Amino acid sequence: MATATVSDTIAVEALSGGFDLYLTLESGQSYLWTRSDGEMYTDRRAPETWYRTVVDDVPIRVRQPDGPGGDLEWHSTVDADPLVRELLRLEDDLEAIAADAPDDPLIRAAYAAHDGMRLVDDPPFGTLISFICSAQMRVGRIHGMVSTLAREYGDAYALAGQTVYAFPTPDQLARATEADLRDLRLGYRAPYVQRTAEMVADGEARPEDACDLEYEAAREYLTRFVGVGDKVADCVLLFSLGFDEAVPLDTWIRSAIAEYYPDCDQGSYAETSRAIRERLGGRYAGYAQTYLFHHLRTGAVDA
Repeated sequence: MATATVSDTIAVEALSGGFDLYLTLESGQSYLWTRSDGEMYTDRRAPETWYRTVVDDVPIRVRQPDGPGGDLEWHSTVDADPLVRELLRLEDDLEAIAADAPDDPLIRAAYAAHDGMRLVDDPPFGTLISFICSAQMRVGRIHGMVSTLAREYGDAYALAGQTVYAFPTPDQLARATEADLRDLRLGYRAPYVQRTAEMVADGEARPEDACDLEYEAAREYLTRFVGVGDKVADCVLLFSLGFDEAVPLDTWIRSAIAEYYPDCDQGSYAETSRAIRERLGGRYAGYAQTYLFHHLRTGAVDA
C-alpha cells in the first residue's frame, strides 16, 4: 500500500538571517542527507533537486527551488514541520549569531560570502560514525562511505515515489563484521566503525550521554569510542549535540591558525582549542568555525 505524502512550505523570509539549503547541507557538516540526483558534494547547486534523509523512522525530503532566500519545500509521511526546523536549525537567530562574531576581517568575509548557512542538528549515532569515517578523506568520499552504509544496512522507506535509506541503527551496524566493512572500502576505519557500533548497541556508551556534561568533559567522554579523537569528538558535539562553542581543529582550521591566528597555536589540542574558541567568539565559535571551514575549503578566501 502506498504511503500518503504530507507536504508544506516554510517561509524563509520569516527566518532571522535567511537560509541557504545547499550551503547548509553541503558545507562539510553533514553526511546523512542524499540528493535525488546523486550529485551530493560535487560543488554544484541544483535548486530543483530534493535532499533526503530519515530520522526516527520518518523519511523527509526538502528543497529550495527558488534558491537562497526562497521558500523551503518539504515532503514526508507525517507533519514534519517541527522536525525539519530542528534538523536544519531554522529557529536559530542567525542575524544575532553573525553579529556576535568577532570583528575580524576573515570571519566577517566568511559570513558575508556564505549568507544563510546554518549549523545542522543531525542524529548523534549517524554523526559519530560519519566522522569516524572522515579521517584522511575528502568530503565527497566521506559521503559515499556513509551512503553505502545506509544502503547496505539501513532500512528503506518509500517517499513520493522515491526510496530513501535510513542510516543503520547501532544494532544493525553492529552485525557487520570488520571484513564486511572493509569490503565496502572503509579501509582501516572498518574496525573502528564495527567496535563503536557494538559499544552503542551493547549499551556500553551512547554519544548523546555527552549532553549532560560540560563542554570539555563532553569531548573527553566521546573519545572513549574507538576511532574517536578530539577533533572527531568536537565534530559530533557541534553538529549533533548542540555544543555551539566546539571548534574542530581539522586541517583547514589549523591552516587558518597558522596563517591568521598564530598566537592561538598553544601546542596541545586542548590549549589550542581554548585559544581559538576565544578568538572566534566563545559561545558561537563553532558557527564561526563552520563558516571559516567552508570559506577556506571552497577557495572563497582568495576571491
